[in-house]
Amino acid sequence: MAKAAKTAIKSKDAKVAAEAKNWTKVIRAVRSSKSGAYTFKESIVHKDKIKDFLAQK
Repeated sequence: MAKAAKTAIKSKDAKVAAEAKNWTKVIRAVRSSKSGAYTFKESIVHKDKIKDFLAQK
């Protein structure tokens, strides 16, 4: 599940600060085919592309 940052982004440019809030850190658990253990893949994804990122295999 993605979680948006709640902290205020400090920037002198309001447009840049508004655009930065559209990005989210997504962490996905991936199972290894060799050992069966889980590893985690982290990525910074635009909020419109989160479902596409999680649907990838």
